[in-house]
Amino acid sequence: MARSNALRYYILTRLLLAPLMIWTITTVVFLLLRATPGDPVDALLGPRAPESAKDTLRAQLGLDAPLMIQYLRYLRNLLSFDLGTSVASQGQTVWEIIGDHFPATVELTLCGMLVAAGVGLTVGAIAASKPNSPLDAGGRLFGIVTYAVPMYWFGMLLQLFFAVQLRWFPIGTRFPLGATPPQGPTGLYLLDSLLTGQPGLFFTTVHYLALPSLTLGILISGVFERIVRVNLKQTLRADYVEAARARGIPEVRIVLAHALKNALIPVVTVLGLTFASLLGGAVLTEVTFSWPGLANRLYEAISQRDYPVVQGLMVFFAMIVAVISIAIDILNAYVDPRIRY
Repeated sequence: MARSNALRYYILTRLLLAPLMIWTITTVVFLLLRATPGDPVDALLGPRAPESAKDTLRAQLGLDAPLMIQYLRYLRNLLSFDLGTSVASQGQTVWEIIGDHFPATVELTLCGMLVAAGVGLTVGAIAASKPNSPLDAGGRLFGIVTYAVPMYWFGMLLQLFFAVQLRWFPIGTRFPLGATPPQGPTGLYLLDSLLTGQPGLFFTTVHYLALPSLTLGILISGVFERIVRVNLKQTLRADYVEAARARGIPEVRIVLAHALKNALIPVVTVLGLTFASLLGGAVLTEVTFSWPGLANRLYEAISQRDYPVVQGLMVFFAMIVAVISIAIDILNAYVDPRIRY
């Protein structure tokens, strides 16, 4: 009962702190955008536009008001769940941009996480089961290399080899140009093609997803490999593992059925937070492969100095991170009864 009350208190505290975190991120992004060089009016009209036209547009966008007034207006809009309207996309709202581009980012992130979890858990488990061996050294090297390699460089390397030289995969985009993608309620091409009974479109989507997912997944897999390898090594030295070995249980069964289960508890936290960060941080992958996701749209908005879109998308990503981090903490509390709050 005491643990249950402490958990409820912790959850309530996290829920109350989440708006504070979102407000802090919003404020930092708002100030940084206005502190960096450049003017969104110049980006829209060009530096050679008449000053009268610039002043008129600046007044329409509210950029002629004092900084504090702009900030208070923005907070007022956020409280009414108004993320703003793009100044570079002919009045398209941020919510419309999220609806158009977010499914592509979710699909890429989910496929990338599947690759990362599969590769990372496999390499980590093999390395930990053979301590101080070439396999263990190879696992450590794999974790270091995947963490250090730039994502855009690795993506271009895969493009050069598999798309340009071998021509096995397309070099970029989400679906063939000119072709009609799967139409469905989710916006996820893989799921919509299955729901509408179109296996041909499903395999076409997989074909275009392969290189971006491998790029994202392989470079993220090093995080899981290191966590699994370290925790599994510690678990394999536990007393109950030695007792299982004394009973003659095969080593493979000990690793898979006993030790790996306990070693995966920290992976739950990393898995959730990595997924949340990838939703907003897959910019390099999306830009490299011309993937029409929300991270790529954020990159375009930064290049165009589209203040409302940048601010709105950052708030949206901050809300995702806050919700997933709270959910992961709750899940950890139920998965691992040793956790105390």
